[in-house]
Amino acid sequence: MQFELTLALTKEIIFHMENQGGEFFFDALRLRVIPGSSVDDEGVEGRYIALPKWGPREGYRLRERFVAQLRGPTLQTELSAALEKKTGVFRAFNEALAARPEAKKLWRAHKDAALRGEVAAWHNALRESWGLQQIGEEPEDIAGIALEDFRFRDGVPEDEPLARALRDECEGERGGADVLSGMGEWAFPGELCCVAETASGDFAGYASSARGKDGALRICALEARAEYRGLGLGKQMLARLLERADELKIARVTIDLPEGQKYFSRALWREFFKPRAQRFSRDLPGQGLQEDNYDF
Repeated sequence: MQFELTLALTKEIIFHMENQGGEFFFDALRLRVIPGSSVDDEGVEGRYIALPKWGPREGYRLRERFVAQLRGPTLQTELSAALEKKTGVFRAFNEALAARPEAKKLWRAHKDAALRGEVAAWHNALRESWGLQQIGEEPEDIAGIALEDFRFRDGVPEDEPLARALRDECEGERGGADVLSGMGEWAFPGELCCVAETASGDFAGYASSARGKDGALRICALEARAEYRGLGLGKQMLARLLERADELKIARVTIDLPEGQKYFSRALWREFFKPRAQRFSRDLPGQGLQEDNYDF
């Protein structure tokens, strides 16, 4: 029996997929989910359809994939530790997210998108059996959902203690100030500055810049607190700073990436930056700094 998959049906199916208290089927005649005890074996052929398989094993693997895509080392470490517990894994996972509302919202969006994808694949398999063309699902910007909880504003001198504290924290994670030498002298708020705050007003990150002698605007810092990395916060602060630079008709903007941050070059290419120089350094054997995967 053919049926169209609506948003309401998708939500109902997901609700019962996560219900581990019994077995459920989709009634294609009444267009609703029913418990297995209500299935009539003498009903219309194809009326009762098993729901997509979803249990603790699938839920665990989904959490593993979510943790693997995170770039914030602190949160990733805590969630990985929760997944390694022998008992109470899901409870420990939720407790690790409880103190981080932005990351919790990101997880919920990730989980919801995955479950919707499972239902869409289930429906497409049915459509194929009916001889119908499969229906694609629009991809969703999950990180953008979490960014809705942040506010962005111009940086002011009063923010300097918080920005400097974050600067010191990031230097410690990267292995020392020498790793940042390529970005030049630190300035805050400098010429143009964008500050990110959480919904509760906490200082989450900043991007600051200064004018060079050649008149170019140099981005001298782009940093986010560890628990807010991996959400696209750095890319958003960069975009907003560049918007202000365009409004002021600043002819050139430059940024030097410290070693270990090459992945961020993808965001720079999208903002029409082009590489113009490479910096090399030599350390004594055994004294070199290791590359870090610090995430903006």
